[in-house]
Amino acid sequence: MSGRIPDNILEDILSRTDIVEVISGYLPLKKAGRNFKANCPFHHEKTASFVVSPERQIYHCFGCGESGNVFKFLMRHERMEFPEAVEILAKKLGVIIPQNRNHPGASFDPISNYSKINELAVGFYEANLANAAAAGAREYLFNRQIKPQTIKEFRLGLASSGWDNLINFLRSKSINLGSIERSGLALAKENGGYYDRFRNRIIFPIFDVRSRALGFGARVMDKTLPKYINSPETPVYTKGRNLYGLNLSKDHIREQDCAVIVEGYLDFIIPYQEGIKNIVASCGTALALEQIRLLKRYTHNVIMIYDGDAAGELATLRNLDTLIEEGMNIRIVSLPQGYDPDLFVRKFGAAKLKNLIAEASNLFDYKFSILKSKHNINDAHAKSLIASEMLLTINKFQNAIIRSEYVRHLSEGLKVGEAYILEELKKLKPGQQRPASGQEKEKKKMDINPVEKLLIKFMLEENDLIHRIRLELEPSDFQDKRTSDIVSIIYELVTQGRPVSVNILMNYFNEEDATQLLCESVFLPDLTVSERDKAVGDCIQRLKHQRLRSRREHLHTQIKHAQATGDEKALHNLVKEFQESIKKG
Repeated sequence: MSGRIPDNILEDILSRTDIVEVISGYLPLKKAGRNFKANCPFHHEKTASFVVSPERQIYHCFGCGESGNVFKFLMRHERMEFPEAVEILAKKLGVIIPQNRNHPGASFDPISNYSKINELAVGFYEANLANAAAAGAREYLFNRQIKPQTIKEFRLGLASSGWDNLINFLRSKSINLGSIERSGLALAKENGGYYDRFRNRIIFPIFDVRSRALGFGARVMDKTLPKYINSPETPVYTKGRNLYGLNLSKDHIREQDCAVIVEGYLDFIIPYQEGIKNIVASCGTALALEQIRLLKRYTHNVIMIYDGDAAGELATLRNLDTLIEEGMNIRIVSLPQGYDPDLFVRKFGAAKLKNLIAEASNLFDYKFSILKSKHNINDAHAKSLIASEMLLTINKFQNAIIRSEYVRHLSEGLKVGEAYILEELKKLKPGQQRPASGQEKEKKKMDINPVEKLLIKFMLEENDLIHRIRLELEPSDFQDKRTSDIVSIIYELVTQGRPVSVNILMNYFNEEDATQLLCESVFLPDLTVSERDKAVGDCIQRLKHQRLRSRREHLHTQIKHAQATGDEKALHNLVKEFQESIKKG
């Protein structure tokens, strides 16, 4: 995990960071002896089992097994990649991460040049909207009931009618034309030169979950078509990878354990402004897989709000099956004909929309009602069509109980025997199995020899013990690959004269099992010095005995093979080695 960022940088950041201070910014920690405790943020629990150790600078949940150092906590809680977690802490501490292209950390570019260009453009558009000459644009937003505070919070802006205003501004900031074009902010003319992509439009900046500018949506203020134009795909912006407004709503979604999904910018902004905070916009007709997985980091419950004009589209309903495959619980709100969330809230108020959200239909009932409205349910052929469509959705559910219940409901709704529905369901290929979600995750079992875990604990508690254990045991003497890999890294760090601690060691492993194993090892019950000294000797002897026993088993197999093949020379040597191993105990 740490190969791209120099190890000394990571170690410097870890040595200067207090994990208790960082985690207490997210959770209410309570002192518990030498440690701190809280309810785990990664699974639902009533009794606190999430432990933070200031001494070891790690956290571990005894309920779900989630473990790690401060980097891992930021990655899991803020849903970010490892380099981003390092960047956040580095900035806080004033640590500079080398950007030399020949350096091992060269591929780590914490803030892309394109994001910097976009940020300059956001500021330019904001200033335009605040300008005295933009009274008409501000009047337009006022008429759409967008408040001044909302304009500021969403950093709305204005692209004026000039052909190269933004280009000239960015050029004054030493941004070259090629970079401006690749950022999607300028278009090349056929006869040479460039012009601004966005002109005479309200600008909606699009941010990632860390509020970095990725791209832009631009809306006209009259009847001109197209109503919206958006940034093209760029090195930092891909439409299907982000959700509009998630940077502002993510904490509300996590708190309420539910996300309301709408389509457009204003469909997000107006409800959010009026108090519906757990909301995001897809900025498209269907959620892409990456958007669903991004949302899953915060909740597994979604409520789709459809315009009355699009609510009955079968293709729209079929797209929701991907949400089911990803383990999401889906409910649906269909607005009256001619209304979208923006207009509905402006006309009827947010409270009315909240009521509709509270009464949202589950996907089965909603899809079934749509199909019944389209087909004559008394016709046998129509029943077959409805059943086929409904079974496509039912088949996506992994839970057998849910499938069984929906089969029963479909049987009752169509007045067709349940056996016939099941017969048709069996014709479909089973939905792909998905891994358990973070919310469904049970405590992971670590079936590892306790002797091996205890030796890891001793080595991480007392560096002098590493030298003692190293004289007696090789990494290969640890039979579990995870413990063997951990011991190998410990020995390597000691050889290099570098510090060995559990929070530093975690940077060398991508696998969750390894970090959980490290935490479970160090949280084993403490021993007195004399107890520990005896236990170290006992553990070493047990692993040595285990090594001899494994070697004997291997020799026994080889002896049988030599006997079967008549290899007398090999047989003689193997028997001799086997007898010597017996003498060793």
